[in-house]
Amino acid sequence: MRHIHQLKPLLIASALTGLILSTGCEQSKDIAQQEKNSTTPAISVSEKKANFFAYLQPMIEQANSDVLTQRQQLLDFESKPEQLKQGDHKILAALIKTYRVDDKLNISEQIEQLKTKVNTIPAALILAQAANESAWGTSRFAREGNNFFGQWCFSKGCGIVPNSRNSGANHEVASFESPLDSVKSYIRNLNSHPAYALLRTLRQQSIKQGQSPSGETLAQGLVSYSERGEEYVKEIQSMIRYNKLSRFDNTHIENTSIDKAASSSTGKG
Repeated sequence: MRHIHQLKPLLIASALTGLILSTGCEQSKDIAQQEKNSTTPAISVSEKKANFFAYLQPMIEQANSDVLTQRQQLLDFESKPEQLKQGDHKILAALIKTYRVDDKLNISEQIEQLKTKVNTIPAALILAQAANESAWGTSRFAREGNNFFGQWCFSKGCGIVPNSRNSGANHEVASFESPLDSVKSYIRNLNSHPAYALLRTLRQQSIKQGQSPSGETLAQGLVSYSERGEEYVKEIQSMIRYNKLSRFDNTHIENTSIDKAASSSTGKG
């Protein structure tokens, strides 16, 4: 079963409309013929891919920036747990709910758990999954529901009913007000769902080693994202390498910089 939940990328091969197959290497013969007969100036595959990445990149930066704002609040709370005001407690309670942390823990334990969850996702990983899950933005769910990551929802009318849904199933493919909302929901999903604990552990390990987490490394934690398991992970990693997406990983504020600044300001080593 998928987790909040993702749709198997069934449309990738059939809906690329002149982009690429999952590794970016081929075009269908029918599409190639359509482009040949079209009076519209041809756009190369590389240009289409570049346009897709350029379209999503500002949203990724915004969504990751929002997460960093939350993380800074969290680090501020950590530096003065006994001095939290009423407003601080409300913010902390919201973070605990959003990121699925046990509200029975004491404040220090809650903050410690939140620190492993409230952090950015590498742009390379986001771009690769968006391309894979939305067939480079051409899928029905991306076009009609702004859903670039195949996330599911379970309330009637919350999204789009997939044509391939099994009898008796009640999931829909979530609809979002904007593509930015889709990116934010995807990041929140990876940061909060138990299925992606390995991804968060790999991120923490990279940070402790003084490194910026890479999309290719964190992709190892996506085994549960698709029923294809390890095959899906390898495909995402291949897309990151083939499209050189790691170049986007440092386009936002590095998630370790705030931690270092907070440590120096509080006297922590």
